[in-house]
Amino acid sequence: MLNYILLQAAEGANSANSWSFWVMMVLIFVVFYFFMIRPQTKKQKELQKQREAMKSGDKVITAGGIYGKIKEVQEGAFLIEIASGVIIKVDKGSVYANAEDAQQDSKEAAKK
Repeated sequence: MLNYILLQAAEGANSANSWSFWVMMVLIFVVFYFFMIRPQTKKQKELQKQREAMKSGDKVITAGGIYGKIKEVQEGAFLIEIASGVIIKVDKGSVYANAEDAQQDSKEAAKK
C-alpha cells in the first residue's frame, strides 16, 4: 500500500514537472520571437522596399564596400558606374543605399 502511494506521488510530480517544462519552452519561444525573429523580419522587409525603390542615378554601396551610382536597373541586378566609364553588374541583394549621400541630398533639398 505504501509503495502504491509513493508511486502515485512520484507520477504527480513528473506530470507537474512536464507541465512546467512545456510552459517554459513556450515562454522561451515567445521571447525569441519578439526579441530576435520579428525585428529581423521587419528589417529585411524594409531593406527589400529600399532596393525596390532604387532607380537610375541613386548612389549606392555594394556589400563589398564599392561606392557607385546606378546606371541601369535590370530584373535581378543593377548596372553600377564605379568610375568614369567603368560599369559593373551587381546582384540586387548585395546593394545598399548610401546613407551619407541620402542625408546630404535631403539636406540640400530642404535648403532649396
